[in-house]
Amino acid sequence: PLFVSGTLTEAIGYIKASNTGADDAFGSPVALSADGNTLAVGAFEDSSATGINGDQADNSSQLSGAVYVFTRSGFVWEQQAYIKASNTNAFDRFGVSVSLSSDGNTLAVGATDEASSATGINSDQTDNAAESAGAVYVFVRSGSLWEQQAYIKASNTNEFDRFGGSVSLSADGNTLAVGATDEDSSATGINGDQTNNLVRFSGAVYVFSRNGPLWEQQAYIKASNTNDSDRFGGSVSLSAHGNTLAVGAASEESSTTGINGVQFDNLARLSGAVYVFARNGFVWEQQAYVKASNTDVFDSFGVSVSLSADGNTLAVGATGEDSSATGINGDQTDNTFAGNPFADDAGAVYVFTRSGSEWEQQAYIKASNTDGIDIFGISISLSADGNTLAVGAFGEASSAAGINGNQNDNAAEDAGAVYVFRRMGSLWEQQAYIKASNTDADDFFGRSVSLSADGNTLAVGAFGEDRSATGINGDQDDNSVGRAGAVFLY
Repeated sequence: PLFVSGTLTEAIGYIKASNTGADDAFGSPVALSADGNTLAVGAFEDSSATGINGDQADNSSQLSGAVYVFTRSGFVWEQQAYIKASNTNAFDRFGVSVSLSSDGNTLAVGATDEASSATGINSDQTDNAAESAGAVYVFVRSGSLWEQQAYIKASNTNEFDRFGGSVSLSADGNTLAVGATDEDSSATGINGDQTNNLVRFSGAVYVFSRNGPLWEQQAYIKASNTNDSDRFGGSVSLSAHGNTLAVGAASEESSTTGINGVQFDNLARLSGAVYVFARNGFVWEQQAYVKASNTDVFDSFGVSVSLSADGNTLAVGATGEDSSATGINGDQTDNTFAGNPFADDAGAVYVFTRSGSEWEQQAYIKASNTDGIDIFGISISLSADGNTLAVGAFGEASSAAGINGNQNDNAAEDAGAVYVFRRMGSLWEQQAYIKASNTDADDFFGRSVSLSADGNTLAVGAFGEDRSATGINGDQDDNSVGRAGAVFLY
């Protein structure tokens, strides 16, 4: 085990899978519990094991996927569980998304390419009649022991819907939101007609609730302007109480800006949008339709979303945004990087705040070293109070290592970086520029980020990291296992 010390200002851990393998992409998603003492990590691992702590040693089920759970006791981290689906199958991609409850005792795992035609809760897992329909698995922990509690499918399971591409749990683990970006119905709003496939890849979100150990579907949610290829549900985030839900649709195409503008013009291809929903009792309704303040084509606003615990602060990533601004509230009007197809996609993050039921934009946030193809905003995470924000930029290219190093070279293409911002009152500023401890080209550090509730522990996934180490704090110096992946803790 690794002795862990320090705060977010210094690296405190380097975590690998217990069965590190090539192309496993360990760290593609990460999730921390509120206290920062439980960490879930997804990987496109290849074993044919099922359930908890099965045989990790074979590679006979390609891209079946796995999730690894790590726990911290005092200052010491160790792996607690190796989790597989109950119906492991090749190419299911179990672990493509993960979410933990506040106490870390409930874990939701998405598997976008699971292929059963089942619907609802705990139905037949054994057929493969609906290719890439998708599924979500819920696991619960008692003491240190994990078991599967539920196998969850959509109420309108269909092939290629990719249910489970995004998942989010409320703090108590009793509300679960699941995105299915490629769901095809033409419905709009809440609990509309699920039975047609008239609007391809429009996307949907499903909300489930738990009473005791029993799960049921509570709502089927669509955009208010459902449209072909909008991919509503690509990102989801629930507030702590589960009564506010943010949903990203990074391919939505209206040209409006700000809050609750015109939704139906389709003049800004792949500009993106975010939809905020509120629950009163058991009833959901759309509260806001959110666009960037500088909406533009191909910005992919909504590719990532994160809500504070009270649901009153919302952060939204837009990886395709092209301005050359740096820092907070810079010039949004230029598209310096958009004119060069080899140097666009700098990326931006937008912060919105809610007073009552009214939303407004609070900040437009850029990296301190904005550059083309940095993909700033690919991952974001807010602390519980919304005052700390971590932003991943997996295309960032400096060769710096550790905290606040030299940002100005571009010697390590796609090495990746994470930026941490703090809010005082309503003013944001950058607090830290974070790199891996073993920075290397093509590591894609920052593909996933997760903050503890207090913002003092940060997990960062680097799915392209190549070291052959296993477990905690192993050798970071060799590059013999391509895209094995790693997670770094700060």
